[in-house]
Amino acid sequence: MDFEPSPNARDRLQQLEAFIERFVLPYNAAWHRCAAEGVPPPFMQDLKDLARAEGLWNLCLPALREDEPGTRLSNLDYAPLAQAMGRLPWSAEVFNCSAPDSGNMELLQQNATPAQREQWLQPLLEGRIRSAFAMSEPDVASSDPTNLQTSVRREGGQLVLNGRKWFITGVAHPQCRLLIVMCRNEGDDAGAAHDSHSMVLVPLDTPGVQVVRNIPIMQHRSPEGHCELLLRDVRVPAANLLGGWGQGFAMAQARLGPGRVHHCMRTIGQCELALELACDRALERRAFGKYLADQSNVQDWIAESRLEIDQARLLVLQAAWSLDQGRPAREIRSQVAAIKVVAARLQTRVADRAMQIFGAMGLSPDTPLAWLWTWGRAMRFLDGPDEVHLRTVAREELARARARQGASAAYFTTPEQLAAPPRIR
Repeated sequence: MDFEPSPNARDRLQQLEAFIERFVLPYNAAWHRCAAEGVPPPFMQDLKDLARAEGLWNLCLPALREDEPGTRLSNLDYAPLAQAMGRLPWSAEVFNCSAPDSGNMELLQQNATPAQREQWLQPLLEGRIRSAFAMSEPDVASSDPTNLQTSVRREGGQLVLNGRKWFITGVAHPQCRLLIVMCRNEGDDAGAAHDSHSMVLVPLDTPGVQVVRNIPIMQHRSPEGHCELLLRDVRVPAANLLGGWGQGFAMAQARLGPGRVHHCMRTIGQCELALELACDRALERRAFGKYLADQSNVQDWIAESRLEIDQARLLVLQAAWSLDQGRPAREIRSQVAAIKVVAARLQTRVADRAMQIFGAMGLSPDTPLAWLWTWGRAMRFLDGPDEVHLRTVAREELARARARQGASAAYFTTPEQLAAPPRIR
């Protein structure tokens, strides 16, 4: 396995880091001020136009056609770019690489009809609109999609949706125009458990779509929103079905692999930032007659964070490399599940240590640490809770054990074997 990014990716990373340092980071305080006031950042479009002019656009997407803006970067090549963007979480939008748009664009690239591509994919690729992926529901364990209750039925030339969704990221963004809604099929042709769901393209302004609230995450309210939605007899044309009837589950699974690599590498970028802040603070803060950097327990925290970040990065890069080999999703499901658990747990540990080094300031909005810890804790639920992913890893491990069952018996040592060891000729 070679995890080294290509020369093209290294050049883009250098260009991206310089762009963020020069153009994006100076607006960080202004962005947070706009977020607190609930107003769209007036400078965002200028930054997006500049990024696109510099070729730093749709970095997360391969261009499947010549007329689509894309970079043809592999998952492994994009990984360090996602890490760089993660250090300033809102910066991904500048480069048209923010979730959930990145995954939604990939869904549309692979499954949309020509008319759907023209209406929704092209504006997303150009950054003129934003979108949301509506899957999670309040009344069921949404980590098992077969539980989903939001329904869709065919009625003449229309699709009719009813249900409730929540923690739907991106709905509160002022440019959000599209919902991709995961629904349970109604009717005799609903299909078996994993063939009974479909995805429907629903314009956000469709009658019957109600944004109930923007739900704070542990008292942090995102300007893009993690919203609760109510769908009451929402009617859209039958042509708004994405992919085939009953193919929603399979499409959702295909969407997860690259998206989790993106998420996890952004997380690693945030952990790197937290560690840098912790080290800077340890070098400047004195307690009990010496700098914190000279305290052995603080040195242990710094070393443990470095070890854990590097371990997690290697695991995520391995998953990205495996995706690039074109292996079937079922063969790398365990790897993709593992990185999700490792990255989320990593972020809470690294941020927590940094907060401890900062003292009371680490709890305040003066540093990004409190938000980084909160987001890491939320990551343990997003895209499925830790327990679901651990079960996936365990099932894969047990399946391998069953395949080799009995082969490990030779490693046992019985009293009879000890009494009569084999002769060496």
